[in-house]
Amino acid sequence: MKEDVLGEKKELRRVEPADLFRLKFLQDARLSPDGKTVAYVISHVDAEKEEEYAAIWLLSLEMCEARQLTVGLARDTNPQWSPDGKQIAFLSTRGDKPQIYLIPVDGGEARALTAMKQGVGGGPAWSPDGKQIAFTAGPAREPPDPTKPYRVTRHIYRFDAVGYLDNVVQDSYVIPADGGEPKQLTHDDSQNGMPVWSPDGQEILFTAAMFPDSHRVYPALRIVNLDGEVRDLVKDWGYAISAAWTPDGQQVVFIGSPFGRPIGSQNDLWVIDRQGGEPECRTAGLTFQVGGGLQADMPVYRASPNILVSADSQAACVQVQEGGTVQIYRVALNGPESWAPVVAGERCCVPLDTNDKHLLFAVSTHDSPLELFIAAKDGSNERQLTRINADLLAEWDLPRVEHLSFSSSDGVQVEGWIMKPCIGEAPYPTILYIHGGPHSGFGHIFSFDFRMLAGAGYAVLFINQRGSTGYGDEFSTKIIGDWGNLDYKDLMAGVDSAIARGIADPDRLGCCGLSGGGNLTCWIVGQTDRFKAAVPENPVTNWVSMYGVGDVGPWFAPAEMGGLPHEIPEVYRQCSPITYAHRCTTPTLLVQGEHDYRCPAEQAGQFCAVLKASGCVVEMVRLPASFHGGSIQGAPVVRRVQNEVLLDWMNRYILGIAPDKEVSD
Repeated sequence: MKEDVLGEKKELRRVEPADLFRLKFLQDARLSPDGKTVAYVISHVDAEKEEEYAAIWLLSLEMCEARQLTVGLARDTNPQWSPDGKQIAFLSTRGDKPQIYLIPVDGGEARALTAMKQGVGGGPAWSPDGKQIAFTAGPAREPPDPTKPYRVTRHIYRFDAVGYLDNVVQDSYVIPADGGEPKQLTHDDSQNGMPVWSPDGQEILFTAAMFPDSHRVYPALRIVNLDGEVRDLVKDWGYAISAAWTPDGQQVVFIGSPFGRPIGSQNDLWVIDRQGGEPECRTAGLTFQVGGGLQADMPVYRASPNILVSADSQAACVQVQEGGTVQIYRVALNGPESWAPVVAGERCCVPLDTNDKHLLFAVSTHDSPLELFIAAKDGSNERQLTRINADLLAEWDLPRVEHLSFSSSDGVQVEGWIMKPCIGEAPYPTILYIHGGPHSGFGHIFSFDFRMLAGAGYAVLFINQRGSTGYGDEFSTKIIGDWGNLDYKDLMAGVDSAIARGIADPDRLGCCGLSGGGNLTCWIVGQTDRFKAAVPENPVTNWVSMYGVGDVGPWFAPAEMGGLPHEIPEVYRQCSPITYAHRCTTPTLLVQGEHDYRCPAEQAGQFCAVLKASGCVVEMVRLPASFHGGSIQGAPVVRRVQNEVLLDWMNRYILGIAPDKEVSD
């Protein structure tokens, strides 16, 4: 029972699968130039049509009132204020392809600014004088006929969630804000992104990746002037996942890492002179992951972490993953290394924007998707601006989450959590839900899958096993060349800890996970028969074939295995779940996106074939046109079906509940 606003008792209910499309999700937000208004984006799914939409809203900080700016019959995203605060430029899918639109803040119809044949992918970014807008877009030619033969010459010729790269790689453009012909600034046959104008309006900072002659996937940092002259800022030093100018225009601040560090090593915050040179690390003594996040189960369209540089160019606010939390740190850009959290707590905090008075950020917890918050620049006087899902959350009987800390097989402390269901009695049937990456982490962030399973009576156990970020480089790089050893033992130690506490029922266990979590799920069922059901999604099962077929395989597999397949064949065999698949007796449901280029469908297909041949109960659900993360932020039908089949399989083989219907199309 819970009291409503009138003090009346209200019956609470369990989360059910249909609630997925009742949720709305914050996507992005920006402060107006005068600091009085916030433009933000809310997405939702029309459950009947199974179509996703996103609308731009405006929130007055003085009046605490919000109004919808765009109609929300398309996906309107990435709102950017004009320097004079009178217009907002944004991306919209209201046409055949995503294009840039402009809309007056005081009301009126949006007008299309671009008409790029391949659509717009990055931006919009206003020039400081408000006269031009920078963006990135695919080739200006008509797309090739996909039914005709084609020749592959690129090292990486297709990329997950992007497609065949020759057809879609983005170049940098500028276009007059009052309309006209766009001017193409780059012609590098690479994937340009994240354009940012220099404060003097003379140059544009951007990232470039997917080079046609390299398997390198991490982006380089480049600068182009308005004459189209391009220069590398860090050349072959390393990579940058996000970058910003200092307001004085003298330096560039970026999140990234030099080449040569082991995969899984933390990113740091760096500064470099505008003209280039040797980057200076500003967080070398910080143990935690700069720019890091947590694996969530909600659609989030922000591609890279923000870097919010102070007006005096002396400090920057960035997100930092610290174990199972994401905090906002203020990092000094000059002098001795210095940093401190300004927004912290057991939650996930994402910096969005700042000015001379305020810090705008988003917050998610176990109990809530992202909501908008604002505080003073030092983090004081924090207040919540939105309660997007307040009515729906008020209906739910929210399960309790218990923190776990336990010793693994080698004595190392491992962190985890267990979400207890609101029904039944302990010990509960329990699902071990494993995060992907593997260099990522679970923690204090919303997951619909967890709540759906808890609503069905399961405890959900989630652990940051070896390989996870947020605990230092030694912890996150320990699995290199040794997948399936310490990470598996960490997970089993977590299961044993939950059983010893009387929470998990040892006779009613299931396991599941996406990507790296799918890999470990496949690994587990080849090592032990203690689980009654398993649902691996988009897994890696064979490292040798993964090297050849994955979009990042020729880079990722050697980095994780410690060498090339012909150099260390035994390591590849030893770390592949397919090696042990013939031993599996656990009923297993493989869920696989057919357009997953990260862990292609043949990986799940191999594993399924071996289980079938070995007499194990196994089925496979194929998700047409779905990419690697499609069940999180792909087509609504894919998100729905993944939830349905996950719950159905666990109910069948853990609780013995027969399905009452076939999964709908």
